[in-house]
Parts: sequence; structure tokens; C-alpha cells
Amino acid sequence: MQFQISEELIDKIQYLIEQGNDEELLLHLEDVHHADIAEILTEINLEEATYIVRLLDSEKTAEALMELEENVRERILENLSPSEIASELNEMDTDDAADIISELSPELQQNVIAEIEDEEHADHIVELLRYDEDSAGGLMAKELVKVNENWSVTGCMAEMRKQAENVTRVHSIYVVDSKNKLKGRLSLKDLLTASSNANISDVYIPQVDYVNVHTEGDEVARIMQKYDLEAIPVVDEMNRLVGRITVDDILDFVREEAEKDYQMAAGISEDLEADDNIFKQTRARLPWLMIGMFGGLGAASIISGFETILTTYPNLLVFVPLIQATAGNVGVQSSAIIVQGLANDSLRGNILSRLLKEFGLALINGTSIAIIVFAISSYFFGTTIQESISIGVALISVIVLAALIGTFIPIILNKNNIDPAVATGPFITTSNDVFGILTYFLIAKAILGF
Repeated sequence: MQFQISEELIDKIQYLIEQGNDEELLLHLEDVHHADIAEILTEINLEEATYIVRLLDSEKTAEALMELEENVRERILENLSPSEIASELNEMDTDDAADIISELSPELQQNVIAEIEDEEHADHIVELLRYDEDSAGGLMAKELVKVNENWSVTGCMAEMRKQAENVTRVHSIYVVDSKNKLKGRLSLKDLLTASSNANISDVYIPQVDYVNVHTEGDEVARIMQKYDLEAIPVVDEMNRLVGRITVDDILDFVREEAEKDYQMAAGISEDLEADDNIFKQTRARLPWLMIGMFGGLGAASIISGFETILTTYPNLLVFVPLIQATAGNVGVQSSAIIVQGLANDSLRGNILSRLLKEFGLALINGTSIAIIVFAISSYFFGTTIQESISIGVALISVIVLAALIGTFIPIILNKNNIDPAVATGPFITTSNDVFGILTYFLIAKAILGF
């Protein structure tokens, strides 16, 4: 049954905190899932959330902290002492602990690491902090189960049980040599059915997918998706096994990247949360709005430059919003498809073949729209045949141009190691508005004889 967090429950928890009734509060929260604990921490104020984190067992609150939005977690951690934070980190896998540590100030990081009782755990966290957070090294956890190829089947069981105590989920058993170099993987079925006198070298599977510590997170996600992996081992430059990445970690990474791309496509230049302060939101949103403003001013100046033709054919001005909207929509559609293809590594062919394909598609779409607009403009707006023809031809040209821009720009940005997601938002819309208006009036001027 799904746990329901009602207003009555929140009021009850707040009342028990106010009364200092720890015993009854523990009874209310004893069997609550850590994800629901995280939701409760979000609903109450900072002091109350800190109170609960200090009260509950660190094993449960550690998991709850990982479920929180980063800004909420950051405020709670600021209220905890280094030793209290270290207690939470002791219960986390190394990758989660490293993520938490990375959010702290450098001074607090040192103080917290010094308070971690398990020296090996602390060393692993420090090691992970050396890697870029979006690389395989930054995403991996140190906890895993591995066996030596020279061990006997019987002899490795005790060591595997010992290692498994520190692993939340055992997805795979990896095989290494005496120098800790990755050799392959071990099937649990093969292990159970093998002769007790056999060596691991006789039963392990040498084929194993793996990534390097410096492999980018996007590439890790692509490999795990392609081969439907629940976990993938990570090796260093000498092919030594140093960690593993599980599917839940890569899903978190993909979700965060999707959120960043979505915000970037909407014209937001940095990661934002809904309750971030006004200054941070303004700093992230204003730059693209300024670009859009200058784009609008550019379009306005283009229109003013064709004042003579507008005086003679005022109906042309009526269709300016149509030209702008169509150009923007087509550009965003084309760029969105390209960005998705780049992200999924499913884009095939060279730039020329991709542009030719978009040209053909845009020509069909543009002609279809132009025919409809031609009929409507003549019947409802009273435009002349020449005006309707100029509007139709301009629409076809604008749609083709917008499709080519929307296709070309993301590919070029990607080739220059710039996130192509920037091309799906105001950048494409604004550029197509300007080029669309210019194309519209140049074609109208040519057809109408100005």
C-alpha cells in the first residue's frame, strides 16, 4: 500500500517535535520508507527537518537525504556538524557520499572527511572527488564484488560473502588477475554448478563490457542502454578494476542531463529549482531574454526598412506574425530531432545528406502550408493574386531556411564540443525570426516589382 503524507500527519509530526516527544515520533516514522521521509523533510521547516535527521537512524536518513532536491539537502547539511554529516556518509555508498561531499565548501569537506571513521571509505570518497562529476569516474561506486581468476570455486565463496556485506545490490561478479586487471565476469549460475575443485579461470566469462574512468557520462548511458546492462565495471588507464556504475546511478544522471537540456532549450543558462531566489533566477533567465529582445529589435528594423512596399501593400504586414511563428516552430522542430539524435547517438549520415533530407521534408511541408494560406489570404483577407503568391512563396522559402538552420546549427555546435541543446530554444527561434522576416520581404519585393 502506498504511504499517504497528509496534512494531518505533517501537523502531528510538527506537534511531536514541538513537544519533544521523541518516543512517539519514532513510532510514527519507524516503518516509513526513506523516500517518504524525504517528502516529509521537504514539507516541514528547516529546524524541524534537521531535528528528524538527528533523531532517526543514519541508515534511513542517509537514503532520505539522497532523495531530496539539492537545495533542500544543502540547507539541512548546513545545520549539521561535521561529525553528524560524517555519520550520514558512513551509511552511503561511496558514489552517493562523494556527491554529498562535493556540495559542501572546501573547508567543510576536509572537516567532514576527517570525521569519517572508516578510513577506507574516506579514501574511496576522496578518490572519487578527483574525477569530473559527469565522467564514469565521478559516477562510479567503489563497492563491488570481485574474485581472482586463480581462486578455487570453493575458496572464493567466503570472500564474496565478505565483499557483498558492503554492496547494496550485487548485479555482477567481476574477475580480476593478481594485478587487479579486469579479466571478465562470473555467472552466479556457473559458479553454483561448477565443480568445487574447479578454478575461477575455468568458469568465468571473458567477454565483459566496461568503461574507462574518463568516459563521459553520456557515453556510459548509451552503452548501458544499448546492451541493456544493470551495471558496468569501470577501469583505469592500466585496465585495473576501480569501480562499477549501476543502472540507478546512470538513470539519475540521464534525468539530470535531461532537466539541464530542457532548461537550456527554454533559454535558462544554469540549473534552476522552482524555489531558488529571485537573483539566481534572474541571472539564469535574463541573458536569453536579452538575446530575444535584440532579435526582436532586428526584426523591427528590417520591417521599417521595407516601409515603401508596406505603404503600397499593407496586407503584407498582417502576415508577419505567421511568418515569424512558422519559422520559429519549424526551426525548433528540426533542431529538436537533431539534438535527440545526437544524444542517442542515432544520427547517421553526413551533414549534406541530413540537410538534403530536411530540405525535402521542409519543401513538402512548406508547399502544403503555402497552398492553404494562399486560399485563406485570398478569400478572407482580400489580398491580390500577386500578394498571395508572394506570401506563399515566402512561406515555402522561410520553412526551408528554418529547417536547414535548425538542422545545421546543432550539428556544428556538437562538432565544436558545445551542448547542442542551446540550439533548440531562443537561439533558433530568434535567428529564424530575423532571417524569416528578411526573406519574406525580399521575396515580396521581388515578386511585387519593388
